[in-house]
This record gives sequence, structure tokens and C-alpha cells, in this order.
Amino acid sequence: MTRSRREFLRTLSLAGAGLAAGCATLHPIARRRRLPAVRVAANREIRTVVGLRPYRASGFCVRADRVGDKLVVHNYGHGGSGVTLSWGTSDLATRLALDGGSARNIAVLGAGAVGLASARLLQLRGANVTIYAAALPPDTTSNIAGAQWFPFYAYGHGALAGPFREQFLAAARFSYRWFQSLVGGGYGVRWMTNFGLGDTPRDGETGLTGLQSPIRDLIPEMTDLPRDAHPFPAPFVRRFDTMMIEPPIYLSALLREFRLAGGTLVVRRFESAAELASLSEPTIVNCTGLGARTLFGDEELMPIKGQLTVLLPQPEVDYAVLYDDLYMFSRRDGVLLGGTHERGVETLEPDLAAKQRILDGHARLFSAVAAI
Repeated sequence: MTRSRREFLRTLSLAGAGLAAGCATLHPIARRRRLPAVRVAANREIRTVVGLRPYRASGFCVRADRVGDKLVVHNYGHGGSGVTLSWGTSDLATRLALDGGSARNIAVLGAGAVGLASARLLQLRGANVTIYAAALPPDTTSNIAGAQWFPFYAYGHGALAGPFREQFLAAARFSYRWFQSLVGGGYGVRWMTNFGLGDTPRDGETGLTGLQSPIRDLIPEMTDLPRDAHPFPAPFVRRFDTMMIEPPIYLSALLREFRLAGGTLVVRRFESAAELASLSEPTIVNCTGLGARTLFGDEELMPIKGQLTVLLPQPEVDYAVLYDDLYMFSRRDGVLLGGTHERGVETLEPDLAAKQRILDGHARLFSAVAAI
């Protein structure tokens, strides 16, 4: 072997070692990630949708009660995290429903993400399940969700300081692992990179995306990017990965599985808890969301109105952005632009002023992205 060839191979070996060490010395220009910009324009809108998040400041409700001769296990009040936490809270709820019980005929109230997850876990654990619901996919609140895996608006200030913390962490971790098992199949679940934009450093942040987050282990690739490594017009950008769930695909898949496993569907609306006495099933899992306020008198439940404007799909946009109260999620059925969080507002009518604010804010953001 000639000296020049030996030197070439030695250089190649050293370069490989540098790559294995993490590419820490890459030039700033090489690190910058160019991202395709969302084309924000009113004439690209395909729909604007409104949903009501069933929020409880103390956190979701998973507990067992007696209503007459029925065992009722509650599983509701997830705020903006109904899809995200659905498998985890359903794990907690189905364990209560089956705990030492001989009853294997179980009713589930509701056919959104939480109801379907509860029904499927019950089936997988040997129960015969009937779902009673006023609406089925694609007409549920879950069908309107942005449905990124992240516990968003799941509880109020101070809730994690009490016993709810253990429930929340158990539900988040179970759900996180379950959704991973659905990636790559026919469930509409995939990994996606997020960019959280801010005007101030996040070193001391204590929220769920902070460095001291109680679910830090469920947020892979979380890192703060230097200014020359991203195209956003913000001084501070935090990158992390999570899963995107597409409700039209996901909910249809769960409903199909439920039916194939022998589940029964009954379209029925209950106006009071007293009507539950007419059901033949001795055990009931209540996944009615905001409906629990009327059925079971939970006055802590508060609607939080959320509004999304959806633009034509852009398959090349494979990331999400969160900035102040705005967010963008890219899905196969469209580019979702949010958001609104109106506490105590129950109307399902779109707010045209809010829609314009959302469009204008995203137009400014992605014009800057396109210019870099």
C-alpha cells in the first residue's frame, strides 16, 4: 500500500471517529436545518373546526363509584389531552372495572378516543363490551383534536403536588408506550419533530417541556438550538420529538378493531344517571367527557373552546411549531393551525376574528422561515 493511500485511509478513519463522537465540531452553516415553509393563505383553507375540551383543574377523573346496583368507573376530564392520555387512563379505569370482579359484561359510555381505548383494553382483558354513545366517529370531539402526543392542558396549577401526580405519571407512561406500538401500522401514528419558539431562555422552565419536567424521559431529542441551527425568527428554540396521531385514521382503526373483536355498538344518549339502571351490564365505564357534568353532577368540569383552521396538505412539511399561543401540526389530511383556549366558552360556532388572528400570526412566522 502506498503512503498516500495509507494517509487517505487514516484520514477517513479519523473522520469516522469524529462522526461517532457526535459531530460536535461541524461548522455552524452545516448545522442549519432548512425547513419547507407552510404556505399560509386564506384561499388554502379547507375547513375551520371547533371542539370543547373537558377540563378539570384537579386533573382527569379515574375512580369507581356505586350508582344503584351498578359499578361505575369514571374515566373523563382530560382537558386537551384526551387522545394523548387515553390508553393510560383507560388502563387505570379497566383495572378498576375488572378488579376481582366476576362481571365480564361491561358497558362503555362514549366512543371518542377515551371510550374506544377503554373498550379495546377491556376486550383484550377478556370482557364482553357494549359501547353506548350519542355519536360515533367521525362525529366525535376526538375527531376534531390536533392529536399530537403531549399532555396539554391536562390539569391546573398545583395539581401535581398532590396524589394526582402518581395517576398522571402512570397514565402518561402507559399511553406513551402503547402509542409507540401503533407507529408504522394502519393507525395514523408517526414520530414528528417539534420546535418550541420563545423570546426568553428556558433554562429555568419547570413545565412539561422544561429540563426538570416530570416526564422528561418521554420527550426524546429535547435540546436548545443555537440561532444558526434553525430558520425561525425567535431568539430561543427548543427541539423535541413526539408522536402525531391522525384522528380520521386512528379512530376508524380502533372502531374497526372493536367490531372485529365482537364488540356491540348502540347509539343512545343518556340524559341522567338514573337511566343507566336500564342497562343489562352490571359494570359501566364512563367516558362521556363534558357529558359527565350533566350525567354525574361534576361541576368542576369546564369547557375550553379550541378552534383550528386547516389548510391544504403539504406533505413536505414534516414538523410542528409551537409559539406563544399559536401552533402548527402537519398531518396527511391538512396543515392544522391553532390555537384558541377559551375557558368556560361552550359555543361551537367558529370565531372569525380568532381565525384571522391565527392566519395572520402564522403568515408572519412562515414568511420569515421562507426568507431564510
